Amino acid sequence: MTGHSHDLLIIGAGPGGYVAAIRARQLGLRVGLIERTHLGGICLNWGCIPTKAMLKGADLLRDARHGERFGVHLGDPAILPERLVARSIEVSTQLSAGVAFLLKKNGVDVIWGQADLIGPDTVDVCASLTPAPRGALGPGRYSAPHVILATGARPRSLPGIEPDGHLIWTYYEALRPSAVPDSLIIVGSGAIGIEFATIYAAMGTKITLIEREPRILPLEDAEIAGLMDKALHKAGIVRHVGVSVTKVTKGADHVTAHLPDGTLLTADRLLSAAGVVANIDGLAALGVAMSAGSIVVDDVGKTNVSGLYAIGDLTGAPMLAHKAEHDGIRCVEAIAGRLTAPHSPVPACIYASPQIASVGLTEAQALGAGRPVRVGRFSLRGNGKALVLGEPDGLIKTVFCAQTDRLLGAQLIGAEASELINGFTIALTLGATSAQLASVIFPHPTLSEALHESVLAAREGAIHA
Repeated sequence: MTGHSHDLLIIGAGPGGYVAAIRARQLGLRVGLIERTHLGGICLNWGCIPTKAMLKGADLLRDARHGERFGVHLGDPAILPERLVARSIEVSTQLSAGVAFLLKKNGVDVIWGQADLIGPDTVDVCASLTPAPRGALGPGRYSAPHVILATGARPRSLPGIEPDGHLIWTYYEALRPSAVPDSLIIVGSGAIGIEFATIYAAMGTKITLIEREPRILPLEDAEIAGLMDKALHKAGIVRHVGVSVTKVTKGADHVTAHLPDGTLLTADRLLSAAGVVANIDGLAALGVAMSAGSIVVDDVGKTNVSGLYAIGDLTGAPMLAHKAEHDGIRCVEAIAGRLTAPHSPVPACIYASPQIASVGLTEAQALGAGRPVRVGRFSLRGNGKALVLGEPDGLIKTVFCAQTDRLLGAQLIGAEASELINGFTIALTLGATSAQLASVIFPHPTLSEALHESVLAAREGAIHA
């Protein structure tokens, strides 16, 4: 099927790609969206959504085990692993079907197959091993004056810990285990490692976490990371920090990690959770400029090659679905000649137990940049709603510029942190000051009152601290 004319081709139908395609159609562009595996990409099918579905099960189990504290007797609750996995698949399937509906509704041409970019304006599409959705276009040569690369990222493979799909896992195998292991070693304590530690610990798996940096969650605020470390200890999760795995040996149905001091850690399975790397293979041959494993772009996604754009994970950290969506919209609006709003701060969340969320600068980053700061802290133990929920362990931390009074960043750990962070994201985007935020009235009793108290604490006026 050659000769199809489009104004824009997008390679990759993950969060950035499909959102960009829909917005481009709204702006009147003729769009071809090329995908080889599944609509919604890794996030919807193998990452964000299925992990959160499984974490919901872990949360319910935790609540059920403490039911008598709330006056409810629930017997001896337990996770049903097969049903837990099945529900995560059901949710992903439902959302993927929704993406297909939205693409059809907006008139996006879905082109099914493996894309081979042979020039900045030409893509050869080969047959995919995955069955094409109804109505999708098939293999052929497609061209457009604008091409957006939205091919996302894949699990990082560490030397000597290469995944084999059996004993050494990536998040793919962790999401669809053939059986729940009695013990699991997790290498890496970023978002992926911490979330899977929460999931499998809830299922009764003995977890050992290994982090090469001096502390877990090395990219998070140190104070917040310290509180998560205490939570993991309380959950019975063993942590080894400041060490790397020097070697891995495999048995018939177990794996052993060797540490530098000679310590041997043996478990049924090992999960490599060392982050992801961008899918940029083959682009150097086209002269695409790259740096530190990502594509160099301007503020609307333009590469150094005329007519070629890149969004999402391909452009480097933070590698987050919501950042990719925002990138996609800005990119197609620029292609369509629309003025685009400046990039807003990107919030980040870790959906473990407890949750972590952050936006903007940490205290250490602000001080490192030479910014004088005022810091507000408020413990959730002083929040009525947190006590009602039975989740009083948490902290709201706010960082303000001591000179301008403007919010520089916020870091949260505790109940519903991922839902609360957007209040600070909006405030940071609008350049709000502590004086302005202190004047806001928050409803009672809510977790959001803790945000207010943290702001008041930065002004030395917290009421319930």
